[in-house]
Amino acid sequence: MRQPHLDLSRRERQIVDILYTQGRATAAEVQSALPDPPSYSAVRAMLRILEEKGHIRHEQDGPRYIYLPTVAPERAQKTALRHVLQTFFNGSAEQALSALLDESDTRLSDHELDRLANVIDRARRSGA
Repeated sequence: MRQPHLDLSRRERQIVDILYTQGRATAAEVQSALPDPPSYSAVRAMLRILEEKGHIRHEQDGPRYIYLPTVAPERAQKTALRHVLQTFFNGSAEQALSALLDESDTRLSDHELDRLANVIDRARRSGA
């Protein structure tokens, strides 16, 4: 399976991230959301390249194209997380969660901790 974001330049990754955040956008909307944006024609060229790579697609809305990611956000999240786990934590979810919780600026509310405890309990019961 193709790994989202792995064959993208920094700018291409920014564009795909904008499309995931907004859900769909025109070239002009992408350009306005980019930091230090390139020219409109450069944005259009990058959108065309991202389509060729299979990361995005377009729908026609009258004279303009509306761009959308090709991979559902939930699937992209899981693929990206799997990649982070393999790359930085040797595949260990426990190590990743420990690193996240050890961060001094990561403060989870009681509600979030309860939800995590429920997820862990369900995983135990299902044998995951």
